[in-house]
Amino acid sequence: MADTRFRYPIWVRGDLDGFFGLMVDNLVQVLTIILLCMTVCGLPPELIFTRMLPGVAISLLIGNLFYGIQAHYIARRDRRPDTTALPYGINTPSVFAFALFVMGPVYRIHEPTQGAEAAADLAWKAGMLACMVSGAIEFLGAFFAEKLRKVTPRAALLGVLAGVGIALIASDFAFRIYTKPMIGLLPLAILLLAYFGRFRFPFGLPGGLLVVLVGTILAWSMSALGIEWFGGTDMSAERLRASVDQVRWILPVFCGNELLSVLSNPDVLIPFLTVSIPMGLLNVLGSLQNIESAEAAGDKYATAPSLAVNGLGTIAAGLFGSCFPTTIYIGHPAWKSMGAKAGYSILNGLFFTLLFLFGCGMFLKELIPIEAGAAIVFYIGIIITAQAFQATPREHAPAVSIAIFPALAALLALKFQALMNDAGATITIAELVGNPSPAAQIPEFPGLLALFGANAGWMVSALILTAMAVAFIEKRYKTAAIWCGVATVLTVIGLLHSYQIEGNVIREFFIWQSAPAAAVDAAPTATAPIEATASAPAGPPTFAYRAYPLAVAYALATVVFALAATSVKRKTGKGVTPATKSTLPPPKPTPTPADPPSLPVDDEPPVPPEPGEQSPKEWT
Repeated sequence: MADTRFRYPIWVRGDLDGFFGLMVDNLVQVLTIILLCMTVCGLPPELIFTRMLPGVAISLLIGNLFYGIQAHYIARRDRRPDTTALPYGINTPSVFAFALFVMGPVYRIHEPTQGAEAAADLAWKAGMLACMVSGAIEFLGAFFAEKLRKVTPRAALLGVLAGVGIALIASDFAFRIYTKPMIGLLPLAILLLAYFGRFRFPFGLPGGLLVVLVGTILAWSMSALGIEWFGGTDMSAERLRASVDQVRWILPVFCGNELLSVLSNPDVLIPFLTVSIPMGLLNVLGSLQNIESAEAAGDKYATAPSLAVNGLGTIAAGLFGSCFPTTIYIGHPAWKSMGAKAGYSILNGLFFTLLFLFGCGMFLKELIPIEAGAAIVFYIGIIITAQAFQATPREHAPAVSIAIFPALAALLALKFQALMNDAGATITIAELVGNPSPAAQIPEFPGLLALFGANAGWMVSALILTAMAVAFIEKRYKTAAIWCGVATVLTVIGLLHSYQIEGNVIREFFIWQSAPAAAVDAAPTATAPIEATASAPAGPPTFAYRAYPLAVAYALATVVFALAATSVKRKTGKGVTPATKSTLPPPKPTPTPADPPSLPVDDEPPVPPEPGEQSPKEWT
């Protein structure tokens, strides 16, 4: 009788390659989290390493263990020994969105009145709350993801991510690389050789791991030799030894009381729904596409439990101190081509759990400079942007491009705030915008701030504008009118384009909020049709802008689009004429970059794809 027993191995050689790729990716995300939390959000190291990183470990452990065990189940069910677990880790776009548009603003708003320590604590709690909202959406997405995907154009969803990728991820780390080129440029060259050129390095060294090693060696060598020109870095053996002394067992702490303390605070919850809700929705749809990518590669995973655990991992992150969502990563076919199975996923979860529960976060910070991993984050941003164009119909490319402009406004607004603070300017942004000079060199600065909005309202603006553009390309005028009507309502409420400035701090300005107490409304002028405010001597200069002119413009555009749709319907008796009906092919089941593209470690040429399918390494 034939042996009918089926064996699925716990560990294979390909799992080692897969582990290094996933580990390096998540390691760079952690270094980025530490950097942003300390420099942008004002969080003290003790809070980051004893409360936040253990929460990160819990979230990574839950997801990686589940997807590893799930791979064992699927392999036995389908009797497929080549089954590969879904890759899982920290969501890169959410890291930047939450740090820059939730935690950072909370810290800047409350630091002048409550002090740095209290403001940092509130920023951390606001981040956890935003993470919980995103996780709840991800969990519920297991039940409504398909309906959401049908009503929202793929170009609109990916366009927002393209803006985040190019303006907030790739640009920022490109600036870092060229600020310290002696540390950053050589790793970038190695990365491009590995991932663009698909070069195989001696001894089979993974490209991502080699990038971090070379960058770290360069940083320590330059520091030891005292080389400071061309952007040296200050690596300290004393600080490294001190960080070793801090290695100790740290148990995760349940943060339910901290969350309850801010849950009823509308100033911490409502203004930042424009960040947490869009990022949660993007995470849901991106993960759904990545599950479809795995199915195209031969591994059929149930959608509902896969998405539900993805959301539970993010919820667990928020409950135990982390502020950053997790997600199913893009690139499952690449791990499959390496020969990885379930072991790489389980080992990744165990590795980071032990790393952070033993308090090794400070050691990592002192050992590996962020410049060593800057090339990897830069590459992730580039790939997110590139796939926004590659994974949508070619006809929709102009629509995707529109989403870049609000992101550029966000980049300029954030950098300008930081520059004004660093330079100790005698004039604030509020004064600069509220009292424009007739000879101003940047007369469009108020428009830049309106496009940026407050609290990442630009993300929603980018999504709506891109969706409208897709509707026009497909000659669906009624749909465009609906999207424009939504923009009208959101603008009136103040979720889009409205803002108020206190000194150099840009914050929300909803319809139910009154102008700052020190402000006096001024009549609009030809050069500044805005609700300008004059400051009182006791407080910082203030300025407020309700975007009613934009709301009126959106409303008029809605009428025009509705009339266009009615005109077409009268002529044909349908919503569109047969000649203008969209002939675009249905979307292919290719993955989207709603999550950080995990890094390949096997540099051999990819397996040739089937006709019409995505190459296993096309995402690199």
